[in-house]
Amino acid sequence: MVAVHSFWRDAMTKVSVYRLTRRQTLATLAAGVCGGLPLGAADAQTRAPSPQPIYGPEKRRGAGNAKWLTLPPTPTLPAPTQSGLVSINGTSIFYAQFGDGPPILLLHGGLANSNYWGRQVEQLAQIFSVTVMDTRGHGRSPVTSRSFSYDLFAKDVVDLLDFLKIPEVSVVGWSDGAITGLQLAMTKPDRISRLFAFGANSSLDGLKANGARSGVFASYGRRCKAEYALLSPHPERWPQLVDGLRVMWRREPNFTEQNLAAVKVPTTISDGEYDEVIKRDHTERMARVIPSARLVILPEVSHFAMLQNPIQFNKSVIEFLTT
Repeated sequence: MVAVHSFWRDAMTKVSVYRLTRRQTLATLAAGVCGGLPLGAADAQTRAPSPQPIYGPEKRRGAGNAKWLTLPPTPTLPAPTQSGLVSINGTSIFYAQFGDGPPILLLHGGLANSNYWGRQVEQLAQIFSVTVMDTRGHGRSPVTSRSFSYDLFAKDVVDLLDFLKIPEVSVVGWSDGAITGLQLAMTKPDRISRLFAFGANSSLDGLKANGARSGVFASYGRRCKAEYALLSPHPERWPQLVDGLRVMWRREPNFTEQNLAAVKVPTTISDGEYDEVIKRDHTERMARVIPSARLVILPEVSHFAMLQNPIQFNKSVIEFLTT
């Protein structure tokens, strides 16, 4: 508990100075029980000129009870200050807000829902105004079409920000949410103050072949489907969601190096040391190409770091957003 209290004391001090081939993998995902999966502490330091992976004090251990081989339970969200469904951009989007302070937006991974951010919200809401949303067709946001794209997801974000009267926000994205964050940084940089992108790929060649065959991903797939049945207002539309995402994942993302080099928003590119699906060299390349981006590799965790070690994940996010 001493370490946790010290961590929050340090975080609060920092806030005082805060100036407010993928085709192969997708084929595996499509064949699985979930019908598809998302593609979505280390001290952050600015890369110059070439980013190096940043590791915490813990060293690699045996895999006996390794965190990266587990999928902890999906948390629940704390009681929101405001929540609901809003009609925007031709669909309905669920959102919830927590806390008071500088605004941040959390974007979840493919086929998941905003509950996955529960362990982040309970801490971040102590010093930030946190907004979560269920991506169109996911969780409590009903499927309204089979058409999905990261550009469409980004437009949903902007419309939600307009509805909530948030002119500018820091984005923390995981997997598909991180890719949406990159899309926003490229197309709507005036709406994004900072971007923490965890577990993203910028092109189809950034994926490990057969990476989704791991036991953790298989468990995640089964969980996604079960959670959708409980949360969605139209659980029978699960196949429609899967079909639409499958098409998107076979084509996107396809950001070029020129696209990445045009990102001017302060950015951290992050991933887990043992990410099952994202190639390490691809993550490092994104951090090299995006001007002044930080590279943060979180030790002893995988694509699901926010569940496997939330204190470590949250520390990395807070340090980036407050320095």
